Amino acid sequence: MTLTADIPPSPYADLTPPLTAVQALAESNRCLFCYDAACVRACPTGIDIPAFIRSIATGNLRGAARTILSENIMGGTCGRVCPTETLCEQACVRNTAEERPVAIGRLQRHATDRLLSTATVHPFARAEATGRRIAVVGAGPAGLACAHRLAMLGHAVTVFEAKPKAGGLNEYGLAPYKMADDFAQREVAFILGIGGITVEHGRRLGADLSMEDLQKDFDAVFLGVGLGGNNRLGIPGEERAGVEDATAFIERVRQATPQAPVAVGRRVVVIGGGNTAVDAAIQAKRLGAETVTLVYRRGRGQMGATPWEQELAQTNGVVLVTFAAPVGIDDGGVTFERTRLEEGKLAGTGETFTIAADTVLKAVGQTLDRAALAGVTLAGGKIAVDEGYRTTLAKVFAGGDCVASGADLTVQSVQDGKLAALSIHRHLSAALQAAPIETA
Repeated sequence: MTLTADIPPSPYADLTPPLTAVQALAESNRCLFCYDAACVRACPTGIDIPAFIRSIATGNLRGAARTILSENIMGGTCGRVCPTETLCEQACVRNTAEERPVAIGRLQRHATDRLLSTATVHPFARAEATGRRIAVVGAGPAGLACAHRLAMLGHAVTVFEAKPKAGGLNEYGLAPYKMADDFAQREVAFILGIGGITVEHGRRLGADLSMEDLQKDFDAVFLGVGLGGNNRLGIPGEERAGVEDATAFIERVRQATPQAPVAVGRRVVVIGGGNTAVDAAIQAKRLGAETVTLVYRRGRGQMGATPWEQELAQTNGVVLVTFAAPVGIDDGGVTFERTRLEEGKLAGTGETFTIAADTVLKAVGQTLDRAALAGVTLAGGKIAVDEGYRTTLAKVFAGGDCVASGADLTVQSVQDGKLAALSIHRHLSAALQAAPIETA
């Protein structure tokens, strides 16, 4: 008999298989179709969840997908990666009666996947052309959501993207086991299918683009630049070979092929406590690391990763170590100092220990690249915007992870992009009425 228990799953295998038609029908019939549903209020994009689930229950998958995508054009990605356990599913009334919510995320994926794989025409039509041109900087979730909504409203959009592919973190920052089968690029193609959107790659703000030129050449500008920098540990040995930012590691893994996967050391240490740390840890284990240890300076209750993500890490063979802060990296591995909370503040105990490591992945937060944002007012390390997503520069709007609108999640970035597009449209409509464009 061949033992396979210790063989890790494929690095590129889907974490959660899609629902079958029978499973989706059964799950949709668990929904109570609540009036003024708590799950809707918990969704950052405000999807009418009971409506789309009812459509699935009655066999109308296209209608279900339209309901989802009309509020969240990246409903396919969010059905895969959204922390539903802390959002819509946490609010589901089924938790009270059965201690198990309706699987809203998996139902959302079921509907949107079907539409993306079968639709021959885009489900949303463009309005009559307005003659207005908008620049979108960054082809991540916020930028693409903004561009799509602006295109629907009849505007011409040019998206400037520094990287070779569009998608932002959906393409470069999420572990392959969450975005299997090149889904990020299939979703980008679907979004661009509405027309009216041009993407120019290799165009980076500050290097190839200036705020001054964008303001001069376009009727409005949307900044969806995300958080391109990474925080440092600030400890000896951080620059050693084998030490890498977790975001860079995930990007390398995502851009590799199953035939030539990224190599990792036998002993991997991941420093951090957020979802990126968990993604990197699980991915390292799936790539064949013998031991993977995720170390966080505070307790599990303070981790950015949800309890579900923490459990996922453990069930995938990752060891969680809490209340330990890194103090140095050398040939022996990573040395940590044990910590504790004293009146709510983190304090070192003076006791140290070392975890052997061949590979060290840093996941201690990302930062805004301020150098490219000359003239843009910042607040708390992010771009300052008003309730209409306007920055302090004329005609310039911003949204996504680069602003402080909520949690740094794909679903929040999509909502930012959508609302910013509506704000831009109102701004342009007022300008159009004041100075109509001459037509031949």
